[in-house]
Amino acid sequence: MQTRPLGATGQESSVVTFGTIALNWLEQEGANQLIELVREHGVTHFDVAPTYGDAELKLGPKLRQYREDIFLGCKTQERSYEGAWQKLERSIDRLGVEKIDLYQVHGLEYEEELETITADDGALAAFREAQEQGLIDHIGLTSHGNPGLIRNAIEEIDDLETLMFPLNPVVDAKDGEEYDYDAVLQQADEANIGTLAIKAFAKGSWPDTAQLPEHERPYANWYEPVDEPDVIQDRLNYTLSRGVDTVVTPGDPKLVKMVLSAGDRYEALDEAAQRAIVEQARHAESPVPEQLHH
Repeated sequence: MQTRPLGATGQESSVVTFGTIALNWLEQEGANQLIELVREHGVTHFDVAPTYGDAELKLGPKLRQYREDIFLGCKTQERSYEGAWQKLERSIDRLGVEKIDLYQVHGLEYEEELETITADDGALAAFREAQEQGLIDHIGLTSHGNPGLIRNAIEEIDDLETLMFPLNPVVDAKDGEEYDYDAVLQQADEANIGTLAIKAFAKGSWPDTAQLPEHERPYANWYEPVDEPDVIQDRLNYTLSRGVDTVVTPGDPKLVKMVLSAGDRYEALDEAAQRAIVEQARHAESPVPEQLHH
């Protein structure tokens, strides 16, 4: 599988990042097998979070076995200094490692959250202390639905090294600032910030639970995914051709295997081919929330 420089981190990330939430749905033996499969395909970048059920614990054994070969990203939804320190120490303990390569503010959605994390007693103060102590190497941020806020974060956090945000043709086909992740990508490129794409394989929101109860969903994803191999290939080719450094696998183990195969066969699309995929997606419902309001 091809690799790309992850911004200015010095890390060469595989073009597919393993979203380890998929491990939450497996027993330990199955988790071990999936990690081995991911590694066989040449994936070097793994992403985990304490909100992913017991994924940290399931990842631990193989992570420790292959620690030197895996670039480990973890996250916290804590916004305060104390909370961030507690969650970081808990993740390090659950994973059974000495340090985390990339630690990310998880799911930033509101302007006041940005004010909180950048304050003297905010989460980023804890991140920087942990960095000085050798517990983390790089600082990142993730957001699911507010491009303007991500751009503000780039301006305000001068040691920000990576960004994770939605990118797919359904979103790119929408007009309006609340869908303008292209501007985020351009600004990140200019600042040499590494970029990780999520929701690349999102088709749309799941039907209402009255129509399709959660336990009847065919996939363990937050959103309804595309699941045909050729569409998955198109989506991966499209997203990587937009210029992101790496694309995160979806949350269901069945889909991970298809995305790995697509990653092996990645081919860049020219602008005409990208436009054609966007046009096909123009009338689909966006799987990404519009700018959120309290």
